[in-house]
Amino acid sequence: MSSLSFDDLDETQFEEFCFDALRELGFVNLDWRKGTGLPSSPADRGRDIVAHLERVEPDGSKHFEKWFVDCKHYKKGVPPERLQRLLAWAEAEGPDMALFMCSNFLSNPAKDFLKTYEANRHPPFKIRYWERPTIERLTTGKDELLQKHLVLEGLRDENEIIAAEQEFFDRVWYYRKVLWASHHEGKDADPPRENLGAGGMRQLVSSPV
Repeated sequence: MSSLSFDDLDETQFEEFCFDALRELGFVNLDWRKGTGLPSSPADRGRDIVAHLERVEPDGSKHFEKWFVDCKHYKKGVPPERLQRLLAWAEAEGPDMALFMCSNFLSNPAKDFLKTYEANRHPPFKIRYWERPTIERLTTGKDELLQKHLVLEGLRDENEIIAAEQEFFDRVWYYRKVLWASHHEGKDADPPRENLGAGGMRQLVSSPV
């Protein structure tokens, strides 16, 4: 099974992936709080994305949870000091959930920090973190999302696919030309390329020389 890699994305591109992934997962009213054309978002007030998720109670009643999402794009483990801004703003503004979406992993000190924070502060919101394996599991089968952001290892972009198709077409056309020549010795005509459809390709590839 292929795995995700965010190493080729910059911070803004990873935030955009997170935004699109949340939408694919059913979140609504998404607000990407970038607020600037700069690579970083100094005015995001502790969260990169605000979103709502519908919850259905056993009696059928519905309500929306507000999520503050902080996107952490690190090749190494995210340190604990990089978690504090989201938590501080969550305490001030009271969402239902504070979520860290990590391109790789939280460091062990960061995980210990969150456990201690919950035990000592008893925040009025829940805390979650999605590391790369969790994001991979949640986005499995969402091919359009993964293709758009090119985060699936080994996934080729559209130009590479088109080039490969053209190469395959040329190879099969050349093979057909050889067959044509062998059946029309003494004739110089080439087989018409426009008549070589997908079915013709399959037939020629499977035909003996």
